[in-house]
Amino acid sequence: MTKKFYITTPIYYVNSVPHLGHAYTTIADDILARYKRQKGFDVRFLTGTDEHGANIEKSAAAKGVSPKEWTDIVSAQYKELWKVLNISYDDFIRTTDTNHEHVVQAVFEKLLKSGDIYLGSYSGKYCTSCEQYLNESEILEGNLCPVHKKPLTEVNEETYFFKLSRYEKPLLKYYEEHPEFLSPKYRANEIINFVKSGLQDLSVTRTKVKWGIPVKSNPAHTIYVWFDALINYITAAGVGTLLCEEKAEHEEQLKDIRIEKFEDLWPADIHMVGKEIFRFHSVIWPAVLMALQLPLPQKVFAHGWWTVEGEKMSKTLGNVINPAELAAKYGVDPVRVFLFREVPFGQDGDFSMASFINRYNSDLANNIGNLLSRTLNMAAKNVGDLPEKIEGNYPLLAQAQTVEKAIDDAYEQLSFDKVLEQIYGYSSELNKLVNDKKPWELAKTDPEGAKQVLLELIACQRKVALWLEPFMPTVAKEMQKRLSPGKIEKYAPLFPRIDK
Repeated sequence: MTKKFYITTPIYYVNSVPHLGHAYTTIADDILARYKRQKGFDVRFLTGTDEHGANIEKSAAAKGVSPKEWTDIVSAQYKELWKVLNISYDDFIRTTDTNHEHVVQAVFEKLLKSGDIYLGSYSGKYCTSCEQYLNESEILEGNLCPVHKKPLTEVNEETYFFKLSRYEKPLLKYYEEHPEFLSPKYRANEIINFVKSGLQDLSVTRTKVKWGIPVKSNPAHTIYVWFDALINYITAAGVGTLLCEEKAEHEEQLKDIRIEKFEDLWPADIHMVGKEIFRFHSVIWPAVLMALQLPLPQKVFAHGWWTVEGEKMSKTLGNVINPAELAAKYGVDPVRVFLFREVPFGQDGDFSMASFINRYNSDLANNIGNLLSRTLNMAAKNVGDLPEKIEGNYPLLAQAQTVEKAIDDAYEQLSFDKVLEQIYGYSSELNKLVNDKKPWELAKTDPEGAKQVLLELIACQRKVALWLEPFMPTVAKEMQKRLSPGKIEKYAPLFPRIDK
């Protein structure tokens, strides 16, 4: 039986156009999904858009359109960017999909019945940008939100609460018994200490926000956008067939979602998220799943943020990197691979054009591209047609097994930079072989010896092309085409150098 692998990005809040930060998480998932497919897994890769809340309601009003019209526009922009960036997602969910709304309502009613949700009232400090209440310990001096640095609003309203406090000890026990759940490990203490400090019940409805999913048994309340959004992971996995009474609603399902048996797909293998939403995914979400008596995801991995030339990306500074524009100028694959070579995945990184150009020229043009051109040019003169299978006593071809094991181990740790380090290092060894053996000179005195050197280079670069495919799917396929059996054609450079 083929093993399933369920991987998710966070669904992106459609109140702004997608930028480099959104692309980073999604490309990371795409790399992992493509690698797992290579290894024979039946992958389900989920992404989508988060489309409810007061901020979207305000933005739509400012644009003179309805909230649904506004979310249709921005959600389409995400889909278009994923197409440009060659994202191989299987499912795309929108929280305005009817099926998802029914699932959220069913989850809410189930937790209301079990006592995990109860009606109360709330008075406290609220960030309109975050769309969440903040504890006194989180508030900055001057009554400011720690994220947006904006003044908080005093809010008093009737609300339903989720009994998050009930799951303080179960969560700590789960973290202890499943140390891989909170990843990377250096972020685990932040979450553990937060839970140990004491969990407060969470307000999960709003009476003053109309653009949201109404509570089925009390439509004066709409469901808090974050509670709604987190449930998307089980909606897309098919939990609606278990929870929802309206069976007719599930005949069509979601347009872009393949529904199988929920228990065959859940739990997710990994939720990939930015560090700013780690707490939602590692505290609130597992507590909700515990309340529903559903298994928890195997891992939640929180990566760092990207700055630009040392500055935080912001519209005010005008330094937001548009990944589509970057890809249009330099190619999609060089952009994809740069993001995961420059910085260890999980840590914060800084984007600069100087670094991008240096990496492009050294890693791609000089190392990968130049090697391929030199090899094929020499092979055209000394090998002729390339054979389908290349076997022989080739040391570097034998070494490929060790390199592949190191690559597999690096993927297991989500160390994408280490994967690329292995690939580029191996390619450097191949370049060294060319420089040491000098097949162009060897051909004058030992044509067969030169041919064997070139065959080893061809066989090894076929490995490199396969290893690069998750990062650079288009370029890798072009490499495979050039290295394929048959007559060698003349080709343009794979990576023309960028003039600084």
